[in-house]
Amino acid sequence: MTAASAMTPMTAWAALAAAFQCELRKFARSRVGVLGTAVIAGGILTITAGISGALAGGNPALAAKLGPTATPDWLGLLTVVAQITGAGGLLGFGTVLAWMFAREFADGTVVGLFALPVSRAQTAAAKLAVYGGWLVVLNALLVMGLLVLGVLLGHGLPDAAARSGIGRQFLLGLLTGLVALPVAWVATVSRSLLGGVSTAIGLVVAAQVGVIAGPAGWLPLAAPALWAMGHAAPDGPITPATTAQLAVSVTFSLAFAALTVLAWSRLQLRR
Repeated sequence: MTAASAMTPMTAWAALAAAFQCELRKFARSRVGVLGTAVIAGGILTITAGISGALAGGNPALAAKLGPTATPDWLGLLTVVAQITGAGGLLGFGTVLAWMFAREFADGTVVGLFALPVSRAQTAAAKLAVYGGWLVVLNALLVMGLLVLGVLLGHGLPDAAARSGIGRQFLLGLLTGLVALPVAWVATVSRSLLGGVSTAIGLVVAAQVGVIAGPAGWLPLAAPALWAMGHAAPDGPITPATTAQLAVSVTFSLAFAALTVLAWSRLQLRR
């Protein structure tokens, strides 16, 4: 092995690390990063608090709409927040993804990427890594807020079943963020922020229609929410998604992550 070939892997990792630091700095200092975190976590908690408070107040119309799992306890709280995360979270995560992968096109700075020693594929991989880290932080904040909300609503400290449900909620948030990754690919190939946001809206519609019209457990967009809600109320009307169905969701997400990196690697100035 020559000295040059031995240094190549380290050079690639150094470039990827530099790209990650740059993308992390851009995201952390952007209004989209700050507002996205506040709006998604705060919005989910606010809507959950409003619905759970109405249930605790004995709203019969709302209880009838939400079904037998809409109880004024940890079970009801976790069921409500899972439903909101599955739809609202998907739209919020998709909107942030659209900005992350279309901002250079929207700002007209994409030309500068071709002059950098970091490849476009490494830039895309760094964006995905920053997005993944943000998902972990945001959902950790959401879970902590959910714990506080449950106590404030008078549900007491969570028991073993509730703690298990809170863990599922954390995973649900992560999986919901991952199945939004088609937005990153569309924002790249369309070179359009609007294209990415439109895709996020389309994903939410597709998930809701899939739940109504077909075997939703095999629909990657719907499986995470069905898994969380079904296990939260095992005796309820919702059949939880299986491990195999969740694996389809993860594979779906990884495929679009790979397609996004590939699309960035093939970016050309003339397009």
